[in-house]
Amino acid sequence: MPAWRRRNPLRAQQLRREATPAERHLWQYLNKSQLDGIKFSRQIQIGPFYCDLLCRKHALAIELDGFSHDIQPGRDKWRDRILAEYGIRVLRFSNEDVFGNTEGVLFEIRRALGSVPPPAPPASGRGDDHT
Repeated sequence: MPAWRRRNPLRAQQLRREATPAERHLWQYLNKSQLDGIKFSRQIQIGPFYCDLLCRKHALAIELDGFSHDIQPGRDKWRDRILAEYGIRVLRFSNEDVFGNTEGVLFEIRRALGSVPPPAPPASGRGDDHT
């Protein structure tokens, strides 16, 4: 694992102030451990990068991809590889998914954290076959 670099809190504060609308929207659901009691932080520096959202306990970064990611897809793969060297898994969501399918995004985050409840059994308790 690469050594951690010295953090730049002023840059992190600036990035939090300048959060994209998608980051602000998703943060409403992750702030104050609202998602199953799991703590997330915004704009946390890992090596040379700042993760949009990070759950340190589960080493899971959430990256929201807007226009800048569309024009540099190779950079995201390189960044994900570097973050993996730090032991960080990365989930990427488009801004469109965050706004148009928030519940689906939250489900995928829960699944990555291992906190998705098992599917409920059918109401009859006997499966789909009612014979």
